[in-house]
Amino acid sequence: MRQLKTYFLLPFFITFLVAGCSIQKNPVTGTTRAFGYSWAQEIQIGQEVDPEIVAQFGLYDDEEVADYVTEIGELILAESHLRRPDTDRQFRETEFTFRMLDSPVINAFALPGGYIYFTRGMMAHLSNEAQFAVVMGHEIGHVAARHASQRALRQTLGQVAVIGGAVLGQEIFGLPGQTLLELSSTAAQFIFLSYSRSNERESDELGVEYAARSGYVAAEGAALFTSLKRISEKYGQSIPNFVSTHPDPGEREKNIPRIAQRWAERGFEQTIRNEDRYMEIIDGMVFGEDPRQGFEEDGFFYHPDLAFQFVIPSGWRMINQPSQVVLLSPQEDGVSIFRIDSEATSPRQSVRSITGQDGIDLVEEREARSSGQWEAYMAKAHAALDDGTPIALHIYSVAFDNRIYRFLSYTTRNQYDTYRPNFENVTESFDRLTDREKLDKQPVRLQTYRADRSGTFESFLPDPIPMRIDAQDIAIINQVELDDQIEQGQWLKIPVQ
Repeated sequence: MRQLKTYFLLPFFITFLVAGCSIQKNPVTGTTRAFGYSWAQEIQIGQEVDPEIVAQFGLYDDEEVADYVTEIGELILAESHLRRPDTDRQFRETEFTFRMLDSPVINAFALPGGYIYFTRGMMAHLSNEAQFAVVMGHEIGHVAARHASQRALRQTLGQVAVIGGAVLGQEIFGLPGQTLLELSSTAAQFIFLSYSRSNERESDELGVEYAARSGYVAAEGAALFTSLKRISEKYGQSIPNFVSTHPDPGEREKNIPRIAQRWAERGFEQTIRNEDRYMEIIDGMVFGEDPRQGFEEDGFFYHPDLAFQFVIPSGWRMINQPSQVVLLSPQEDGVSIFRIDSEATSPRQSVRSITGQDGIDLVEEREARSSGQWEAYMAKAHAALDDGTPIALHIYSVAFDNRIYRFLSYTTRNQYDTYRPNFENVTESFDRLTDREKLDKQPVRLQTYRADRSGTFESFLPDPIPMRIDAQDIAIINQVELDDQIEQGQWLKIPVQ
C-alpha cells in the first residue's frame, strides 16, 4: 500500500511561513474572506517548494510526455475560474507550471500558486484523456479555491503552519528512523488528511466542471476511483470513511457521473475521450520501480547507471529515492542514509562537514578503505534529539568514480554497539558493480496496442509477467477484470521487459 497514495491527496507545504490572516477574494466564489496567506505568498510557496519536489522525485525524462501534460493543463486551466474575464487580474495573470514526476506512486498533487504534479504511476492508471482532464481539473481546483490558504488559516496564529524540509527526507538529526522513513506516507498523510471533506468535494466538483466545459466526457473520471477502490481491496487496507477527511473512492466513483450529468443538462456537450492519443503518449512509459535508478536483490543494493553496490543488512527495509537510499532496522531504531555529497571534494571533508556542526561531539575518526580499495573516511560522533535523547552517529564517506558518497547512520547511544556491525558491513561493502546481468537490467515499460483478436483479458498477459507485477495489477491499470472479454481493436496496456 506504500504504492497507493490516492491522487491529489498530497499537498507539500514545505516553506516555513507563519499562519496569519489575509482578507482577499476567493476566485471560485468571488466572495471576500479570510485566508492564511496572501495570493503573493501562495505564489512564493510554490516557487520555493517546486525545486524541492523535483529534487525529491525527479522529472520523468520524456519531452513528449512533459509537453502533453503542460498542453492539457493549459487547456483545462483556460476553463477554470482563474482565467475568467470577471476574475481579478492577479489571478488571471498567475502562470502555472505542470510537471511529470518520475515516480511509480499513484499520485497527483498541487502546490499553492500554480504548481501541478503528476506521477507516471498515476498516468499508467488512466486510460484516456478525459480521465486525465478530470484529475487535472481537480488539482487546478485546489489552487483556484485556495484550499491551501484556507487550511493555513485553521492553524493557531503565530504557529508554524507547515511541515519543514523533513518531508523531503533530508538528513534531519531530530527525527528518529521510523519518522524519517515514513515521511512520504505517514507524515504526508497527516498533511493531506487535514484537508476537509468539503474541500475535496469542492475540488471534485471543479475538476468535473473544468473538464466538462472543455468538452471532455467528464463521467470518465469515475474510472480512476474504481481502480483505487480495487487497489485498496486487494491489499486489504481501504481507508474507512470516518477516519479520513476525504470521501472514500466508492463515494466519489458514484458522484462524478452525477456531477457530469448536471453540466450536460446545462448545455455543455461532452464528447471528447481521446483514447488513441492518450495511449500513444504513455506507450513505452516506465512502469513500476526503475532498476536503472537502483534496485534490491539478493541482499544487495545495485545501481546500474552509477555502477556501484553495497550490502543491505538481513531483515532491514530499504526505501530508494532519487536523492538518497534509506535503510531501516527491523526494530526501527537504527537508520542509515546514503547519498551523494556534491559539496565535498574528499571523504575526509565530507565526514568533517557533519562532525564539525554545532551540537555534534566527535568521538573517533580514521581513514578507511571500502572493499579494500576505495579511499574512505569514517567517524563516530555523539548528538542528541530535540527531546534530549542521546544518539550515536556513524559517518562514512567514500570516493568513487569522481564522486563522494556518504553514509550517515545513527541510533540511540545505548544501541550503537548493537548496530555498529550493521553500519560497518554496509559501508565497507561499497564496491564497483561488475555483474553484467545487473548492469544491463532494464525497466518494465508499458506497451500499448489494439488487441488483434478477441479473448479474455487474462489471455493477453505475458508469460512470465515481468518483475514483481502480478496479473491483478495489470488488470487494474487496464480498468478491467481478468475474466473480462476483450474485443478485437480494444486498447490494452501490457507491461513488458
